[in-house]
Amino acid sequence: MSAPQTTGRTWERLPRRERISRFLWLFAAALAVSLSMKNIEVIPEFLADAPVQMLDLFRRMWPIDFVYYPTGIHKPLIDTLHIATLGTLLCLCMALPIGLMVARNICSNRVINWFGMFLLVSSRSVSVLVWALLFVAIFGPGPLAGVITIAIRSIGFVGKLFGEALEEAHIGPIEALRAAGASPVCIFIKGYWPQVLPAFWAITLFRWDINVRESSVIGLVGAGGIGLALDAALSLFHWDRVALILLCVFSIVIIGEMLVTQIRKRII
Repeated sequence: MSAPQTTGRTWERLPRRERISRFLWLFAAALAVSLSMKNIEVIPEFLADAPVQMLDLFRRMWPIDFVYYPTGIHKPLIDTLHIATLGTLLCLCMALPIGLMVARNICSNRVINWFGMFLLVSSRSVSVLVWALLFVAIFGPGPLAGVITIAIRSIGFVGKLFGEALEEAHIGPIEALRAAGASPVCIFIKGYWPQVLPAFWAITLFRWDINVRESSVIGLVGAGGIGLALDAALSLFHWDRVALILLCVFSIVIIGEMLVTQIRKRII
């Protein structure tokens, strides 16, 4: 029998062009990480000492000062829930009309669409702490600044998702109502709203859950809530009270998550 003929081909797992492309991407990523670490001036000695400092901090937090809860924690914690709830309700009043503006199947005017998108992007592009600093400067420190902060910060989230839910609505019921001569208001109430109602409740509950967490942070800059008590405890180095505040925030977030999950199961 004759020996098998060799074709002279070399089998490789990846083509040369793709190997070069991957190498360039990895090199660019390594270069970016190196430049970033150099610019932020990471000190290796501080990183090596971090575990010891964290252990010392946890020792100072124990035992937790539970006696401080009735006098110093309860009211700010309730204020945090009120800020999150009122901010979410105020956000709905502003975000739903903007959601109608950005939904192209409801509003066909491009100028209005782009204006609505500008409002949504403006709300999302600014950090919640920056909004809080702005409204604390306008309204003064306290829960009112916190409510306005949560409302303005939530518009971009709620409005965008509500607008996308409207654009994904099935066209069949809409065309049937139009053929029957229904008014635009009737078309929205009878055609669009029943389809987007589950998404509306899901978005609202999810945003309220997020706002509970953000409401506990904005107090660090004077916008009311549990953050004010946390800032005071940190400033006075009362680590046992800091541990109590962190435990309360963690507990309220877990309870809120469980509550939102149960409500979604019953409503949606």
